[in-house]
Amino acid sequence: MLTVRRYEPEDSDTTIEIFLEAIREVASKDYNALQVKAWAQVDDPATWARKRASRPTWIAIINGVRVGFSDLEPTGHLDMMFVHPHYQGRGVASLLLATVEATAREQNLRRLTTEASMTARPFFQNRGFSVVTVQEVEKRGQTLRNFRMEKLLADGC
Repeated sequence: MLTVRRYEPEDSDTTIEIFLEAIREVASKDYNALQVKAWAQVDDPATWARKRASRPTWIAIINGVRVGFSDLEPTGHLDMMFVHPHYQGRGVASLLLATVEATAREQNLRRLTTEASMTARPFFQNRGFSVVTVQEVEKRGQTLRNFRMEKLLADGC
């Protein structure tokens, strides 16, 4: 059974693991080995934990196993959404996004934004996001392409 709950401090290490594995195993289909190595790093786990706790963050769980996470900044920016590679295609990201969207509407936000990787772009496009601009971002000396995307949230949806 797939459920979502709010992030708790003891989720920090698991979210790091999900983040790293998703990049190494899933995003590696769209980025080269040097780009993946530059991206798949967490410099300071304590800073990571503080960032997750500083905003609404959700954990997706299947049968007691934490399998994905997402967050929402006060501006309506969805900074992170990652699903463990072994749980791809099971509706995890869809449920996380539905949770983010419901919270955004509760907060009377009019739009969501995100920087989607090449890997994540189709997921977001299929759920109503449109590309605002193509970006080239630098991570530890490597240039990675991503897409600034947005979704307008209609009233009453």
